[in-house]
Amino acid sequence: MTSNRREKRLAREKYERQQVRRQQGAIARKRRQRIIGIAVAAVIVISAGAWVAVSRSSSTDEPVAEAVPSEAPSSSAAPSGSALPAALSCTEPSAIRANDQTFATAPQPSPLSQKPAQITLVTNCGTITIETLPSTAPLTVASEVFLTENGFYDKTQCHRLTTEGILVLQCGDPAGDGTGGPGYTVPDENLPTEGEANYPAGTVAMANAGAGTAGSQFFIVYGDTTLPSGYTIWGTVTGGLDIVEQVAALGVKGGGSDGPPVQPVVIESASVSAA
Repeated sequence: MTSNRREKRLAREKYERQQVRRQQGAIARKRRQRIIGIAVAAVIVISAGAWVAVSRSSSTDEPVAEAVPSEAPSSSAAPSGSALPAALSCTEPSAIRANDQTFATAPQPSPLSQKPAQITLVTNCGTITIETLPSTAPLTVASEVFLTENGFYDKTQCHRLTTEGILVLQCGDPAGDGTGGPGYTVPDENLPTEGEANYPAGTVAMANAGAGTAGSQFFIVYGDTTLPSGYTIWGTVTGGLDIVEQVAALGVKGGGSDGPPVQPVVIESASVSAA
């Protein structure tokens, strides 16, 4: 009987030790999973922060540094040797003009800027037309009409394309690297409410580096995009949005989702007329 009791006690102690080891193993697994989850989240945050930092340091007219990505599907970047889409026909772009136009102050509204007007961008990939919105963004439209009339946008490059969540082509920088501007700034106007797809496809809005810093750079939204409500909407694309879509389909140089487009887009000339 004594031997039997001893065997039972030893068996019970062995079982209890096994249970303790199992519990300790489960706790260790949970701890490892938690650490891995924290590490992954940190990588994501660091990556996003790096993108924001690069964006802010590379541009004085920055459109999307703190954007909230939309649900739009991302476009896969095409390699540099990809053929153009069948409907897209681009010519060799002209040489970029010198960055030598500077104005001391923002212009007073001209007659063309006080009513809806059409700004026509003739690019090496086709013509894009924009109808202005003077009733909601009068100062911005006055600036855009003024810059167009003075040839500011002629021979300038659309230097930035984004293809994930934020779907825009950014233009209007005579420096060609995100740092150029006209020498003056325009206050913010016609800011949309915060919310999903608050910058829908076809929207034309000003880039900036913060509140009240818009200059000459603008972006064309080619797919519904969610952004912080800080970028003046001053126009709507009425023709040629398919050109921007097809340029975007070719992707960004280097295979990323933010940078110069694979297919160079240069505004050969810009003009304005009554709508």
